[in-house]
Amino acid sequence: MSDTLRPETNEQLLDAVKWATTEKKPLEILATGSKRAFGRPMQTAATLDMSKLSQIKVYEPAELFMTAEAGASMSDVTKALEEAGQHLSFEPPDLGPLLGGDVGQGSIGGVVATNIAGPRRIKEGAARDHVLGFHAVSGRGEEFKSGGTVVKNVTGFDLSKLMAGSFGTLAVMSEVTVKTLPAPEKTRTILISWKADGIYDHAAMSAMAQALGSPHDVSAAAHLPAMAAKKSAVDYVSGANGAITALRLEGPEPSVKHRAASLAEELKGFGAVEELHTKNSKTFWREVRDVQVFVGRDDLPVVWRLSVPPMSGAHTAIELLEDLHGEVIYDWGGGLIWLGLSSVESDANDEFIRSTVAKVGGHATLVRAPSELRSSVPVFQPLSAAEQLVTEKINEGFDPNGVLNPGRMYQGI
Repeated sequence: MSDTLRPETNEQLLDAVKWATTEKKPLEILATGSKRAFGRPMQTAATLDMSKLSQIKVYEPAELFMTAEAGASMSDVTKALEEAGQHLSFEPPDLGPLLGGDVGQGSIGGVVATNIAGPRRIKEGAARDHVLGFHAVSGRGEEFKSGGTVVKNVTGFDLSKLMAGSFGTLAVMSEVTVKTLPAPEKTRTILISWKADGIYDHAAMSAMAQALGSPHDVSAAAHLPAMAAKKSAVDYVSGANGAITALRLEGPEPSVKHRAASLAEELKGFGAVEELHTKNSKTFWREVRDVQVFVGRDDLPVVWRLSVPPMSGAHTAIELLEDLHGEVIYDWGGGLIWLGLSSVESDANDEFIRSTVAKVGGHATLVRAPSELRSSVPVFQPLSAAEQLVTEKINEGFDPNGVLNPGRMYQGI
């Protein structure tokens, strides 16, 4: 049974990593562990639990930034932001329930380390685009920091973008500084209803493309095929007989009202058009953000996250579902496909899925699967020879002894 180290200060964190480096003891890095099942399983000698480093150190709403220790819970971060009328505009999802955990258990460090983003990704970017700076301890047992509290502090190599999405494999972040923005005053969602026979996903891609290309400043675009639409908690969608395409508009009330009316008029040729106002809109997009349709679904134990060109979304999904039994939902205007599969094949259908996605220049990530599958197939998109070399050199520079989350992303790295 591995030991658990729980540093309460930066000095204790430094000592813990120095010990691991000196003794060559691999560490599993976590805070709340909400995304522990995201990535490859690891064999480690000890767990470095960052949950005690959980304070919001500085929050300056007028200056639009927050500095928090990496273990700060997203529930605390969100509460502080909401009290000031602000939010993290990249809309980080709560993937804990999808991965078998509880709601609201994620940490700000985990959000940055996994570089996740929600439906507003098409407009605001991912977590890496909102990290202003961080403090960390490398696998060499050395403290370092990058950036600050404003974008202009970034010069030379932008290490914040390197750390975001590294899954704790390069360094242990002790604190992060993120950009905050005013939350939208009002939200409306335009819903296009499609017939129940479920053959209209291609038209939905066209509708989302038209909306995103319009001057109405659409902040999110998603499509739920009939099976997914029926599982939504939103009253209107629950009663729908077929698929739903959703388009979100945000901002001051007069602007949102005008843009929603104009967009609805432009899209009425695709199908019946309705509106969700702020309360139901927030519920709907939270479900899309957290992939709620696949939460608690024992009948869909494997979940893939596929990134493809938006107009290729429906074609790619149909090609996959012709041979695989499962369900899909589309986010990011069709550029993100969540694919839930009912069967647990020995290879998680890895080669077929990745070859299908590669035809359109996309890539695939295995987000949810039993640990034996995540050990036997690549969880993240396999690296080319050049990418492999660069990745190994970066890891060697930050963590030459491989003590921080070894093999979490790629076997042998």
